[in-house]
Amino acid sequence: MSASKAVQTFGKKKTATAVAHAREGKGLIRINGSPINLLKPEMLRFKVYEAVLVAGEDSFAGIDVRVRVKGGGHTSQVYAIRQAIAKAIVAYYAKYVDAYSAIELKKKLVSRMEPKKFGGAGARARRQKSYVYLSTWSYAFLLTSVCSYR
Repeated sequence: MSASKAVQTFGKKKTATAVAHAREGKGLIRINGSPINLLKPEMLRFKVYEAVLVAGEDSFAGIDVRVRVKGGGHTSQVYAIRQAIAKAIVAYYAKYVDAYSAIELKKKLVSRMEPKKFGGAGARARRQKSYVYLSTWSYAFLLTSVCSYR
């Protein structure tokens, strides 16, 4: 019995979840059963192509990728699809081709989360500053003292 070479990965963005199945084949990419070139909206289609173009079309030559996506809106679904395809290619290369090419693809494709820094809730979030410390009494006093010099 010969088992086919296949991996399954997922990508998430907000509430959209995309599950990608990569297996050996002819280089076809299907999203919810339809080819990648029929993905709507048309402007966001290039975000999905990004993974293919960055990795190089030769990386996808012997691999078929089938993606199922649900949840979220159009934009979130497209970003989830892009992430799932990228992770599927990296996982396929790591499991069935060689580790070095998988590491090289991972450097190109897979995005990493920025680490949290001190002084805020997240990587970039900080507490807002307010430089207005004048109360209404001190503001009125300031106005009267400026006016009294005239």
